[in-house]
Amino acid sequence: MIKKNYLEKLRDKNKPFIIYKSTKGFDLYTDFSKKIILNNSNIKNFLNKIDKKKGSKKIDLFIGFFGYEILNNLIGVKLSKQKGLKFPKGIFYKPETKVNLNNKLIYKNKKKNKLNNEFKININQKKYNRIFNNFKKKIQQGLTYQIKICTKYRNKSKIDPIDFFCRLSKTNLAPEAFLIKDKNFSIISCSPENLITKKGNSISTKPIAGTLKKTKKLDKIKALNFFKKNIKETKEHNMIVDMERSDLSKICKPGSVKIVKKKIVEEYRDLYHYVSLIVGRLKENISTIEIIKSMMPGGSVIGCPKISTLNLLNTQEKESRNIYTGSFGYIRFNGDMRFNIIIRSILNYKNYSEISVASGVVIDSNSKHEFNENYIKAKALIELYK
Repeated sequence: MIKKNYLEKLRDKNKPFIIYKSTKGFDLYTDFSKKIILNNSNIKNFLNKIDKKKGSKKIDLFIGFFGYEILNNLIGVKLSKQKGLKFPKGIFYKPETKVNLNNKLIYKNKKKNKLNNEFKININQKKYNRIFNNFKKKIQQGLTYQIKICTKYRNKSKIDPIDFFCRLSKTNLAPEAFLIKDKNFSIISCSPENLITKKGNSISTKPIAGTLKKTKKLDKIKALNFFKKNIKETKEHNMIVDMERSDLSKICKPGSVKIVKKKIVEEYRDLYHYVSLIVGRLKENISTIEIIKSMMPGGSVIGCPKISTLNLLNTQEKESRNIYTGSFGYIRFNGDMRFNIIIRSILNYKNYSEISVASGVVIDSNSKHEFNENYIKAKALIELYK
């Protein structure tokens, strides 16, 4: 049984820890015996070594995140020099303690600091329109079929990440939510999207493509009808599902990749999402690094086809995405793994907060609608500062 002030004690000790949403509540990992800061030179060695590790009765996993840049580099896609926070490209931790928490996280904020609730956006509507129109031309030229435009909301505030995460879990609980609290940074996330769940030779992915703002007149049935009748949303969803099936097919046995849940609606605080679930059976002797390279970065937050679209994005984007559209999760020593896509997240580094969001552009997209959709996705996080 966990004492009520457990999280408060961790806060007072300034002890690094990670909380990850599980099926029964939350799992908390701490007492890290190793902290591996990834870069473009050591990532392959890190992934290859995990395959050689043997399990034990102790906690046999590494848990952490891959940033967007390092995943691009891993698959041979280069990025030009970009502006932004000089934040690590990825970090993985080896925990020695695991604690099971229930869904109701109990925490009392020690100091209620006055937060800065003003955010600056890096791309205004006018600049967004220019990027949007440029990408529309690329679609018309056949260089991509769908592409995601990233916008960032920033401010400077000293925050209590545990307080943020606990409040977020009460108002906008998501199946892939997580918190990393380290000494000079934190990541607070209500990510809804699972990218990889691997157990034995079974693997699945759950792409999200389609967003609808919630209103009092809408429910899940009406939202589903909207998605089915909306040509743009259906087209976008079909393209992403096809791409994720293709990514899985590279590492799975022929004929094993199946869509087991097709075009269902999931409900969140401010919006509805259009979701599918795809499963497959892995080929013999597929390595951890082969799975990561095939599935990451997640296609639903990039566009398709993946490689050519990444090249277009990386030419256009002048600021680093950092953690955004990277992946957080764990890799067990037996090869099992679970990873999400890092969206709906706050990166707080040296008291600077960064919230990144993106919306998809297809041939019949509307610039104003997509720009506004970005704010809907960021809204629940921005409101934590009020």
